[in-house]
Amino acid sequence: MKKSLAVSVAMGILMVLSGALTMALTPTNKIADLKEKIDLEMIVPAKFGNWKIDESIIPLQVDAETQAKLDKIYNQTLSRTYVNSLGERVMLSIAYGGDQSDNLAVHKPEVCYYAQGFEITKVFSDELLTQYGKLPIKRLMAIKGSRNEPITYWVTVGDKAVLPGIEEKLQKLRYGLTGNVPDGMLVRVSSINHDNTKAYQLQAAFVRDLLGMIKDNERVRLIGSLDI
Repeated sequence: MKKSLAVSVAMGILMVLSGALTMALTPTNKIADLKEKIDLEMIVPAKFGNWKIDESIIPLQVDAETQAKLDKIYNQTLSRTYVNSLGERVMLSIAYGGDQSDNLAVHKPEVCYYAQGFEITKVFSDELLTQYGKLPIKRLMAIKGSRNEPITYWVTVGDKAVLPGIEEKLQKLRYGLTGNVPDGMLVRVSSINHDNTKAYQLQAAFVRDLLGMIKDNERVRLIGSLDI
């Protein structure tokens, strides 16, 4: 009985110490609170280069349940469709979250589109060459009936653009070890096109045009600090 009691006491002490250690290692300082407040409507211009907003087409709208989840994850969202002088259209969607801990992970297009009844195919990682460096991106196809939508997106965690998945988790861990909770952003561009190659070329050109018209400090919020 005495041995059993000693074991129980020891286990209780270990549980208390474990809980205290977990609390001590749980990041609490939000990087977003130390940064200038972000305003997506102000950052992203309504007109830039050869592009302007096309009010006639609204990007993918999610159902009420999905929207409720997004509202818990993100502080701000922005959805627009742009058109150029050739009549080519690109849909832009940006979501910003001030808390990108594991409990508030960014909402990936693979999940969002699948929830809307799309078939997701041809998912792969890539790099988008910009005038500011190489941007790590994911690309995928979303298909529903006759709608064929090639998608390019990227994720920023804190001050760095990372590939979703392991790199994303490692970046969060780096912040967590310093007691900080990073903010994050997901930027998605897509277009309706059955020619995937042309669609991705158009999206890349759109991204480069957009980045070229944004202030330096605001651009870093969108794409982080890139490797040349």
